Amino acid sequence: MGTRRDVRFVSSGVKLPCADAAPAPAPAPTLLSAALPFARIGRAIDGVVRHVARSLPRLPVARAETGAGAAAAPIALPRRQKDGGGGGGGEERVLISEVAVRGKDGEPLERPELEAAAAAALRACRPNAALTVREVQEDVHRVVESGLFRSCMPVAVDTRDGIRLVFEVEPNQDFHGLVCEGANMLPSKFLEDAFHDRHGKIINIRHLDQVIKSVNGWYQERGLTGLVSYAEILSGGILRLQVSEAEVNNINIRFLDRRTGEPTVGKTQPETILRHLTTKKGQAYNRAQVKRDVETILTMGIMEDVTIIPQPVGDSNKVDLVMNLVERPSGGFSAGGGISSGITNGPLSGLIGSFAYSHRNVFGRNKKLNLSLERGQIDSIFRLNYTDPWIDGDNKRTSRTIMVQNSRTPGTLIHGGDHPDHGPITIGRVTAGIEYSRPFRPKWSGTLGLIFQHAGARDDKGNPIIRDFYNSQLTASGNAYDDTLLAKLESVYTDSGDRSSTMFVFNIEQGLPILPEWLSFNRVTARLRQGYEIGPARLLLSASGGHVEGNFSPHEAFAIGGTNSVRGYEEGAVGSGRSYAVGSGEVSCRMFGPLEGVVFGDYGSDLSSGPKVPGDPAGARGKPGSGYGYGVGIRVDSPLGPLRLEYAFNDKQARRFHFGVGYRN
Repeated sequence: MGTRRDVRFVSSGVKLPCADAAPAPAPAPTLLSAALPFARIGRAIDGVVRHVARSLPRLPVARAETGAGAAAAPIALPRRQKDGGGGGGGEERVLISEVAVRGKDGEPLERPELEAAAAAALRACRPNAALTVREVQEDVHRVVESGLFRSCMPVAVDTRDGIRLVFEVEPNQDFHGLVCEGANMLPSKFLEDAFHDRHGKIINIRHLDQVIKSVNGWYQERGLTGLVSYAEILSGGILRLQVSEAEVNNINIRFLDRRTGEPTVGKTQPETILRHLTTKKGQAYNRAQVKRDVETILTMGIMEDVTIIPQPVGDSNKVDLVMNLVERPSGGFSAGGGISSGITNGPLSGLIGSFAYSHRNVFGRNKKLNLSLERGQIDSIFRLNYTDPWIDGDNKRTSRTIMVQNSRTPGTLIHGGDHPDHGPITIGRVTAGIEYSRPFRPKWSGTLGLIFQHAGARDDKGNPIIRDFYNSQLTASGNAYDDTLLAKLESVYTDSGDRSSTMFVFNIEQGLPILPEWLSFNRVTARLRQGYEIGPARLLLSASGGHVEGNFSPHEAFAIGGTNSVRGYEEGAVGSGRSYAVGSGEVSCRMFGPLEGVVFGDYGSDLSSGPKVPGDPAGARGKPGSGYGYGVGIRVDSPLGPLRLEYAFNDKQARRFHFGVGYRN
């Protein structure tokens, strides 16, 4: 029997080294191009097609070669015909009597399942079929694409029964290990799970291709710039993957003029910006992380615009990050106004004017200085706040606030119900303190503070008084003023900034009797808010409560009723007690533009604790101690926050308008 060499194909599924040869050196990994398994199949096959197309027409069909360059011997083919269909384009067909799959040496394969897999990939090549070169080549392509074989060579053999077409295949090696290089971000368990059941089995290039796609997808889903840049099979069945990850080389800060956009000298210290970035030099470049860093810099309040532009560094996998910053004006004077929540006798009497100076970037280190003065017919507040959002040398992002305040506010929340022979009562407070805050977890933060307060009541002429018209005491100590040193602990949980999320606030205050005359009491409060999206509407549920134990000033009692408590009542008209509980529910729906309609209901109670307040101011004024209200309202989004106008009814059938700025507490 002779062997026909005029129809011969050689194809390799991947450009991988032979098992018995030294592994070829891997090319330098390139970030945006990869030498992946199936990326080379088409090129390998196309090369074979071009070679066969050049050589086949010069070979007579009735002749055979015994080797490359050997003399041709005539062979009588059983049948010869032209392909009249469109698929072969007039190519000459050869009648094949038998099709077989064998190993590279012509012997049967050791694993019958491999022979069956190769045979299953053959579509055109069947016994007693007249085949063209193209049809044979397509079947070679299918065998290689099965992923189990590194090469496939069809060889025509003359037999007494006709021409026998033998596909000599070389299976891939058995998988015995994996080496992955350059994958600093990729968890090792990811690849362990991908190959956990492949040990001892033949390497399947299709499976390898799926693994590579999943690795690339892992990087893409997390905003990372990384991919598998090279894959090869080493001797002994060891699979080697080379992963290329973009690495941050340098972070350069550039300040731009807010008017011209040209580079300028910034007022902010560069280290103040760099310490807020989670992206560091030497880390993998993460697009999502960089986006979060941009948002973090914007929330500092000192930048008008922030952009981060990655720039490649030569031919390496490193990138330089250029941060363009446009600074906001660092400070200035402002004026405004508002309405006091403690004024109940008409909105005009509660108007407040304000004047303030602020500097948001003291010393170029993002430290805040605020000096403000608010003045109304009754109210007057002077505040001085100095805040360091991130204390130098602290790695926990701890902030520090130093505060001094002198205020005069209406006492109507607790001691309301003016008598014609007795003017309004005001509460004067001088407060100074320091607070430290820091995040504990992504959604939790805490505050610890120490605050001193010197507070007392005054009449309409500004004179200190210790009892009101109803003979209820106005101070706990019996003196004109009460002094208190408060230790404060607060914990806040916020799910997100959206109102349809969860918020929880827990607060403890302890009066420290350092001196005998200083007040000693413990106050605990909690607030919970939960929002739900229900189709086009939004349901918002909220609850708050608290309790005070010990000796405290009557004006520090919990006031129930009003715009931020039980609507339908005046401020503090439901009750004032040592304990309280308030619940509220409202459904809002967007009407058009920034306008939103609201339906609400509130309930509040002093939990029968009104008589336990020193002087029982609620009992002297006949406050019910509990009550509910309901109504409707509209809200309009504004730069100051939502403007709220609400009309409410209470359980006494009284009606009342409420106006507020910002969300309800």
